Amino acid sequence: MLPIEKQVQTWVELGNIPGAVLEVSLGGQFAWHKSWGSYSDGRMQRPITRSTIFDAASLTKVTATLPAILLLAKCSQLSLDDKVQRYIPGFLHEQVTLRQLLQHTSGLPADLPRIDRYEQRDVIQDILQQELVSTAGTQVLYSDLGFILLGAIIEELTQQTISAFVEHEVFTPLGMRDSRFQPVASLRERIAATEADGDGFIVGAVHDEKCFQLGGASGSAGLFTTAADLVQYAKSWLTVDDTLLSRRQRQECVAAPFQGRGLGWEVWQGQSVVPSCSAAWPIGSYGHTGFTGTSIWIEPRNELIVVFMTNAIHYGRSNPIRQLRPLLHEAIYSSLIGD
Repeated sequence: MLPIEKQVQTWVELGNIPGAVLEVSLGGQFAWHKSWGSYSDGRMQRPITRSTIFDAASLTKVTATLPAILLLAKCSQLSLDDKVQRYIPGFLHEQVTLRQLLQHTSGLPADLPRIDRYEQRDVIQDILQQELVSTAGTQVLYSDLGFILLGAIIEELTQQTISAFVEHEVFTPLGMRDSRFQPVASLRERIAATEADGDGFIVGAVHDEKCFQLGGASGSAGLFTTAADLVQYAKSWLTVDDTLLSRRQRQECVAAPFQGRGLGWEVWQGQSVVPSCSAAWPIGSYGHTGFTGTSIWIEPRNELIVVFMTNAIHYGRSNPIRQLRPLLHEAIYSSLIGD
């Protein structure tokens, strides 16, 4: 893995990213991790280590919201083919189902118009007023809005906050001790700072504006976690038992992708737009990315897991993380598995 170590170190030295944590697991035979770099929290420069907690951004969708919905389906509290209106009567579009929200085929817009994070906004009501931009079920349009609604449905059905439900039902059973929404102030020194904010940086508060306006926890963003915890989560997708989710549920999420989207996950199936795992990874690999710089990819045939966590957003929104991820994943796959 020495060439990969040098590759990431070069990115840090060039100022492409502040630093990173990389965790790699290959079946039961190989596990490797490495950390690089540092960041400013507005007061001092802090090193990035294996214990650094990152704002996972949209990894929340597949590591919190997706398993929560599937657990509710597993105990028959909902069906993926239920209409959204069954749980949110104010939703305008009677044809849209929970499955379509999970697969980003609902037709909802990708996002709401951006406003300053400190402005007051009723995010849910703004979503409920949105018209569809395509017919439900006909095309993929990645949408934060659909996952925010899924988070609201989880809270309605469980009568708990999404953070409480997921921490109890997903993170604790999997031993994900460093995964939580709305981290307490005592963890601040472990949390990688994200974007500049006034005279300092955002530290310990969610970067995503809509999630911030929802109080810091939503179905789309808000999770803070470590690379090691995400490997634990990824392993639960490769297990042969049904401890958390059933094998049938896990297969359903990735077995029949539509335009590169399974349920929650992005699935590499040879589509024209190559995902961040690179074209070197085999068809059927699945993963997800987060706007702050985070990513998780799983190659099920060889049980390869790659979690790459960086606070690239620390250097602003025009950072090159989208170009760097495929280079990293191609190098890892070539090094460990080859042709």
